[in-house]
Amino acid sequence: MRVAALFPAAADIVAALGAADRLVAMTHACIQPHGVPLVPRITRNRIVALEPAAIDREVREVSGTGAPLFDLDDARLAATAPDVIFAQAVCDVCAVRAEDVAAVANRLSPPPRLVTLSASSVEGVLRDVVTVGEALGISDEAEELALGLRGRLRRVHERLELAGAPRPRAAVIEWTDPLFAAGHWVPDMVHRAGGIEVLGTEGIASRRMEVSDVRASRPEVIVIAPCGVGLADASREGLALLQRSDWTWAGDVPAWSIDANRLTSTPGPGVVHGVEVLARILHPDLFGPPSGSAAQALRPAH
Repeated sequence: MRVAALFPAAADIVAALGAADRLVAMTHACIQPHGVPLVPRITRNRIVALEPAAIDREVREVSGTGAPLFDLDDARLAATAPDVIFAQAVCDVCAVRAEDVAAVANRLSPPPRLVTLSASSVEGVLRDVVTVGEALGISDEAEELALGLRGRLRRVHERLELAGAPRPRAAVIEWTDPLFAAGHWVPDMVHRAGGIEVLGTEGIASRRMEVSDVRASRPEVIVIAPCGVGLADASREGLALLQRSDWTWAGDVPAWSIDANRLTSTPGPGVVHGVEVLARILHPDLFGPPSGSAAQALRPAH
């Protein structure tokens, strides 16, 4: 079976299921699976800016015209002759739109099966794992993977419950300029990690906010997790944010940056690792501190 993953989470799930050798195409943003030949990238981001404010401005300009944010190479996709294409209906800013994928898929002969993923919670991510497995004809492997991921989540929950741990108020920043609160599955992740997400709402898209909104939420921990950004850039952006004069009120609030690209931005198996990392940030006395490859303390607790 030949698989095109036009959503990074789909590529992650396919790889976690041990089926990465079936991938014949994926997006520019997908992580290349280990142990398989280089998978062709058939999308391109139209946004060329590098700094958060400029990226946001370009996104708004392109979106305002109704144009897609990503180019999909129709000819290259057709040349890969996929049997299954995975698309997404979660966020038009994050990956190729499902309707754009469908328009291309319908022109292929024979037309491939199009499977759309749309998780907006941690439970939804686990359902998507099963959905991908069913589409690939490896349902048993998918059920086993989902069971293992549930077991890891359960171990975090049981340790928190046994300790009667309090739930600190956590503010997860999903974009730094302008400010956006985390949405979709991230508030659920914070809850499962033993905290209260004070800015975002589970299942609802991330929303723009002001510094005053963050301050009014009275966070006890701040987590800088810019969408699609790795740890080094998240740390750089977080430090710049916290040094601004309008953030002096947060001088005593512990602040962390995390590898959002792997832990919070992509609704695949990585979100379970993300829950584990958040649990270490929120409850280091129970879980120990997070590894330096996953998170960095920008302002440690006093």
